[in-house]
Amino acid sequence: MIKFLLKGILRDKSRSMLPIIIITLGVGLTVFLSGYLKGAFGDIVDQNARFDTGHVKVMTQAYAENKDQIPNDLALLDASEWIDTLRTEIPQMQWIQRIKFGGLIDVPDENGNTRAQGPTTGMALELFSENSGENKRMNIEASLVKGTIPKKSGEAIIGDDFAEKLNLKLGDEITFFGSTMNGSMTFKTFKISGTIRFGTSAMDKSAFIIDISDAQLMLDMDNASGEILGYLKSGVYDQEAADNIATTFNGKYKNSTDEFSPEMLTLREQNNLASLLDYASVMSALFIFIFVLAMSIVLWNTGLLGGLRRYQEFGIRLALGEAKAQIYWSMVLEAVLIGVIGSILGTVIGLGLTYYMQVVGIDISSYLENSSMLMPSVLKAKVTPNLFYIGFIPGVFAMVFGTMLAGIGIYKRETANLFKELEV
Repeated sequence: MIKFLLKGILRDKSRSMLPIIIITLGVGLTVFLSGYLKGAFGDIVDQNARFDTGHVKVMTQAYAENKDQIPNDLALLDASEWIDTLRTEIPQMQWIQRIKFGGLIDVPDENGNTRAQGPTTGMALELFSENSGENKRMNIEASLVKGTIPKKSGEAIIGDDFAEKLNLKLGDEITFFGSTMNGSMTFKTFKISGTIRFGTSAMDKSAFIIDISDAQLMLDMDNASGEILGYLKSGVYDQEAADNIATTFNGKYKNSTDEFSPEMLTLREQNNLASLLDYASVMSALFIFIFVLAMSIVLWNTGLLGGLRRYQEFGIRLALGEAKAQIYWSMVLEAVLIGVIGSILGTVIGLGLTYYMQVVGIDISSYLENSSMLMPSVLKAKVTPNLFYIGFIPGVFAMVFGTMLAGIGIYKRETANLFKELEV
């Protein structure tokens, strides 16, 4: 039966071409938009995880409540002991320390007088540790425009755009002015070892990166850390795993009456990412629903027109004694075959477009020049395993649903009228 119906589909293009084209276009758009949403939102989440939130983050409760203000006076003390505890109790994650700080960069001239100044957002990383993985995680080496990663104390990396603004070059000395953990004034001179461009406007325009040992000395934060970040060793964020880890840790160490006790937050609980993740899931499901509904309506009308054109065929088959149910279900099976053919073609086209956008992407850097949001400057699609089958949901279902609605007309045929039609 399937072979017979497939021959009919291939030979009678007038009844199969239009549905196949409609399904191909619908499935192609479904696959492409799903891949693009997955890639764009995934890049935003990954960017936040690498640069700010981690998969989970440990802070004092007081720091967590005011973290946008970077309150290093509320930092986590005995950081090395906490790192050892986390690595022992939660070995499935990699744990690293970071310190964020803000201040002023002063550029002296040849006489030691101020030549230029600019506000900076600093970040202290474990650059000197080979096991921290910070270089790879933050893609520092690949993002360097000039120079090298700091190799010794007193060296720093600054944003390439920031360096151009202050007219700085490699080897120049700059002085950081800020406040310590205890609220007193601090200043320290650094030599520029490199300039960097992450592709994120919020960081590139004021980035200042040093090793965490320099920051702890400069900010009077001996064995203290503003944040301890944890990353699943798979490198992929898993909400369920992160929730389980955070719940266990908070149940053991969080003390609601002590604002300096540690608290662990998941990625979803930071930077309003919960709404972003929910929005991505809803939009993906909404696209599939819209295309299923739209294609069902179109294919229903196509089925009705095809049914009218095939009225005589159905009449002959009924007159020869074929049951109405047999004709109806043969139409449904035919619709499944057409749906599968169209879905395969649409999936191939959708995957091709998704792969192209995965390589090229859409540059939105011009829209982020004055933005403080942590977003990639190029939004790219992503080819994921589910794209290989997600298009079959609207493709096959819509065709079958439309045909089932249109095929109801078969049961309304009156056998008494068949001979009159056949006489004509």
